[in-house]
Amino acid sequence: MALAKSFRDLDVYQCVLRESRAVFHITKRFPSEERYSLTDQIRRSSRAVGSMIAEAWARRRYPASFVSKLTEAIGEAMETQAWLDQALNCEYIRSDEYRRSDAEWQRIGGMLYRMIEQADTFCRVPSAKR
Repeated sequence: MALAKSFRDLDVYQCVLRESRAVFHITKRFPSEERYSLTDQIRRSSRAVGSMIAEAWARRRYPASFVSKLTEAIGEAMETQAWLDQALNCEYIRSDEYRRSDAEWQRIGGMLYRMIEQADTFCRVPSAKR
C-alpha cells in the first residue's frame, strides 16, 4: 500500500464517494413525499462518512481524536445501512440493489474499523527535520 498523503488517497474514502453517489442515484426514484425524510436522511448519513474521514485525517496528531472521528464515521455508515433497511421495507429499492449496497457499506465499516485498530500507523507524528 502506498503512503497516503491525503484523506483522498485512502481506499475507504474512494469507496465512500462511490457508494454515496450510488445512494444519491437510488434515492432519485424515491417518492416525493420522502424528500424531507428518508431521502434526506440516507443522503446525509452516506455523505457524512466521507467528511468524517477527512476530519479524522486532519486530527491524526491526536490519536484519541482520530479514533473518535472514525468511530463516528462507522456510526454514519451503519445508519446508512439502517436507512437502506427502511427503503427495502417500503419497497423503494430492489432486493438486489439493497444487498449490493448493504454489503458495500458493511465493507466500508470494516475498513474504518481496521483503521481504528491500526491508528498508531496513521497517527505517527513525523520527526522534525534538522
